Amino acid sequence: ISLMSEFIGFAYYAEIPAVFFNVQRVGPSTGMPTRTQQCDIMSCAYASHGDTQHPLLLPANPHECFGMAVKAFDLAEHLQTPVFVLSDLDIGMNDWMIPELEWDDTYRPNRGKVLNAQDVEELEKFSRYVDTDGDGIAPRTLPGVSPKAAYFVRGSGHNKNALYTENSDEYQEIIDRLLVKWKTARQLVPGPVQMPAVEETPIGIIAYGSSDGAVLEALDGLAAKGIHANYMRVRAFPFDDEVTDFVKSHETIFVVEQNRDAQLRSLLILETNTDARKLVPVLHYNGMPIPAQCVVEGVCAHLQVEVTA
Repeated sequence: ISLMSEFIGFAYYAEIPAVFFNVQRVGPSTGMPTRTQQCDIMSCAYASHGDTQHPLLLPANPHECFGMAVKAFDLAEHLQTPVFVLSDLDIGMNDWMIPELEWDDTYRPNRGKVLNAQDVEELEKFSRYVDTDGDGIAPRTLPGVSPKAAYFVRGSGHNKNALYTENSDEYQEIIDRLLVKWKTARQLVPGPVQMPAVEETPIGIIAYGSSDGAVLEALDGLAAKGIHANYMRVRAFPFDDEVTDFVKSHETIFVVEQNRDAQLRSLLILETNTDARKLVPVLHYNGMPIPAQCVVEGVCAHLQVEVTA
């Protein structure tokens, strides 16, 4: 991801579909980096230079990796943008018990707005970066379809006709449309999974990826201490309204993740305009898979509840 950052930005501005699978681990080099972490979520969400935002898919196990791989390619082509699937070393290298993988033979890829030769001929003029539907996504052509639809792929210095420009208004028109496309992406990415508590509670827990198993086990341990929490597992970025509503409807949200800097918490603050004081980080980042006890201890410490039974 680090080495390809500039090309990721090029794909974002030129609107080229691309899919990146990131099996997250401890930082660069060797040794400890052969251990697991969830430490790339911020770097992938805003990878490259300038105003870039990228969809992230956050599988919790190998079974979801299988399904989200397909979803990632459909999203990339539909949205014409880079899409990241963020696994981690725990998921990528350890043995897991999962449902048997099944393939749907009726599946057909979603190529998005792709014009064929006849579509192009019916146009008075082909303009590569003109949004005709109001969703921020401009129809594209595949190479060789028609000379009428040929264009030169450029980075951030192009106008709606794919021509080079340094005109301020033409540049701003492009990046404003990309923001509309980002809002469209909110409706297309996988929604979160919720598990309500057995009792009404002002407490919520948010996690993602391989932290899911630890949180599910911790919920039982917390309930045994009289602490009930609603649980939401985030499966994608950008966050949809369900995530925002979950955050707003609780007095305290514990954000469980496997990195030092509480990166998902930062994303939630940035993207949902939430008061940072209600988002309490529960962090695990020693390179080993997160245990349920980490979640129990983190919640109990904040609520000033004795951890021992």
